[in-house]
Amino acid sequence: MHLPDRRPALAVAALLAAAPCERLAAQIDYRNLDDDRPTRVEDAYPVERYAFEFLLPYAFERERSGASIHASVLELAYGVVPNAHIGLKAPIAAIRQAGTTEWGLSGLRVFALYNLNTESSALPAVSLRADATFPVGSFGGNETQFAVKGILTRSWGQHRIHLNGAARIGTDAPGPAVEGLDRWWAGAALDRTLFRQSVLVIGEVYARRLTQTVPVEVNAGLGLRWQWRPTTVIDIGVTRRLKEDVGPDYAVTLGISNAFAIAGLMPRGR
Repeated sequence: MHLPDRRPALAVAALLAAAPCERLAAQIDYRNLDDDRPTRVEDAYPVERYAFEFLLPYAFERERSGASIHASVLELAYGVVPNAHIGLKAPIAAIRQAGTTEWGLSGLRVFALYNLNTESSALPAVSLRADATFPVGSFGGNETQFAVKGILTRSWGQHRIHLNGAARIGTDAPGPAVEGLDRWWAGAALDRTLFRQSVLVIGEVYARRLTQTVPVEVNAGLGLRWQWRPTTVIDIGVTRRLKEDVGPDYAVTLGISNAFAIAGLMPRGR
């Protein structure tokens, strides 16, 4: 994902391949909010055309019941056309409850995001996203599920505000235990750039409902993204429930992402 001032695809590829001293390359990823990296709310901008982004996160969640979840949701996204990317997630989880721990794959998820409008003086950036999860692995659930999401991003100075809203299509049959699709959720986030535009601090609040038969969760989170190297970003986030009776006691995420290009996939003669 990237800032609203888009660069031509070849320039992006050159930046991705540049030496660490390139100042422009260092501005690729630090402001780009992926879902759950480090907050649930994401921004409206896709991966640059012909660029890849690989994400390697770790997450820990502690429930009120005493159960705990360790997860790593491996993710690869690709800027397939201008203003759009596609991607794949493979969640690997360890769930501990009642004194035992089980490991397994929590389904497979594919997704696509299309940026309908780049932010202007009059309008925010607007994107639509579609996700599908497939029942693969011991934690993958019983059926294929689909969801759609709307995303808005608005900037002013060093600040940006983001609004997300998503809904699942279909029944409430059991889905993936980790990285599943909620019946619905909605959230807002505010971020601010710090330290010469290399660090981003984010705060969010969101509500979610897993199925029609469970209470609505309301959670708050804080996150930070740091441009460690020209194409590498490190992120960390924490989440806490705001309702006494439902939601995680706490959740922590830590991840690293890397943007890169493959020369053989770039078009010739441009």
